[in-house]
Amino acid sequence: MPRVRGGVTTHHRHKKVLKLTKGHRATNRSLYRRAHESMLKSLAYSYRHRRERKGDMRRLWITRINAAARLNELSYSRFIEGLSKAGVSLDRKILAELAVTDPAAFAQLVAVAKENIQQVNDS
Repeated sequence: MPRVRGGVTTHHRHKKVLKLTKGHRATNRSLYRRAHESMLKSLAYSYRHRRERKGDMRRLWITRINAAARLNELSYSRFIEGLSKAGVSLDRKILAELAVTDPAAFAQLVAVAKENIQQVNDS
């Protein structure tokens, strides 16, 4: 049986790597060996940053909630404390969305939080 040369298979694999590195700088997009290294790094970064993005979004939501709560004379921590004592179970994503899109509804939530903080302080 004759030996089969892997030219076609190798060519397809190289094309796939070069397609993934489109947009990379210098020889990282055109030379296979450099492109392969660049591709491995970029895929590792992509995997890691998909997990980091969850924390980034939570920090953004907290910042938005804090800004909106302070417009209503209440700090973020006191606002969350008041909501938890009131039994309001909205997550930070929804609270941040309300703060941006519907300030009136958010102001009502702040009023509920203030009321529950006052009740605890009075007793």
